[in-house]
Amino acid sequence: IVGAAIAVGITMFNNQSYSSNKTSIASDAQNFATQVVQYYKTPDTQGGADRNMTNMTVANISSFIGWEGITTTTENGEYALSVTSPNVYVMGLGKEEKGGKRPAVRTTIAFPAGTISAKVIDTVKTTAASLVVGDFGS
Repeated sequence: IVGAAIAVGITMFNNQSYSSNKTSIASDAQNFATQVVQYYKTPDTQGGADRNMTNMTVANISSFIGWEGITTTTENGEYALSVTSPNVYVMGLGKEEKGGKRPAVRTTIAFPAGTISAKVIDTVKTTAASLVVGDFGS
């Protein structure tokens, strides 16, 4: 009985940890998406895109939001950017694993309006850079 109780407790902890990680990467991606919108709206004289999609490159956005490359890592996971005009995507991959899968989020920023939407999935991918927009369906 004690062994079963311990097993149930461990499973409950792992499930909660995975769920918490899923929520955390979605929150991080939302924060990055807000920074992408800020970059889009910032005048070019202040280092922004000046509401011009031709300035919305992965390198420019990464630099503006403080990433040291095209990906970045937080305590919650790893994140990558993708630009397919008129959309910018922030994709994140969580650190927790359950059943061989990890939580992943695709946050879409649609320009020129700057609307933000998100979709969360479970994936077997192991890096944020390996995530592609199509992994999340439509």
